[in-house]
Amino acid sequence: MQFAWLNESKIEKKGNAIEIYAPAKSDFFCGGNVTSDEGSLPANICNAPYYYTEICGDFVMRVRVSLKFLSTYDSSSVMVMKDMENWAKFCFERTDFGTHAVVSVVTRDNISDDANGCNIETDKVWLQVCRRGNAYAFHYSVDGINFYMTRFFILDYGNTVKIGLVAQSPTGNGGIRIYEDLTIESKTVKNIRAGK
Repeated sequence: MQFAWLNESKIEKKGNAIEIYAPAKSDFFCGGNVTSDEGSLPANICNAPYYYTEICGDFVMRVRVSLKFLSTYDSSSVMVMKDMENWAKFCFERTDFGTHAVVSVVTRDNISDDANGCNIETDKVWLQVCRRGNAYAFHYSVDGINFYMTRFFILDYGNTVKIGLVAQSPTGNGGIRIYEDLTIESKTVKNIRAGK
């Protein structure tokens, strides 16, 4: 598969691992600068490095991710994208609650939601993206064998989409994001909620 860059960054490939540098203040999020009495959602920013390939039809993407959690929202992530205003990402992230969790964001017409999933106690986690038609699902696993759904959603992105790796550090000074044993298979799962 041929990979390309959106917001190119430093990359190093070591055996089955890909290391991508997340620059300081880098993210994919379209929050419209929503504020409250405490805290805020960032304004639209789509400057994080995205290392992607294009794939047609149904697929399953799987990768084991890790990072040093230094700042809030530091993350190793995966993303499926139609264009800059329509995309969905799945993250292993340091949350604003001080936990490490799998977190999903779906952006439609330049408006992002944000959904924290399970807290993860290990320092690495498997992330999986499944597509069947216009249906997508995000799954996680701590052992690479048993995968659990975090999110199911519908996206009318057409037959060909971008799929790949995002390295982000929205509030911090950046750092290395690690992706191991990446696979992208063109196949149709029988049960998209189960991811198999």
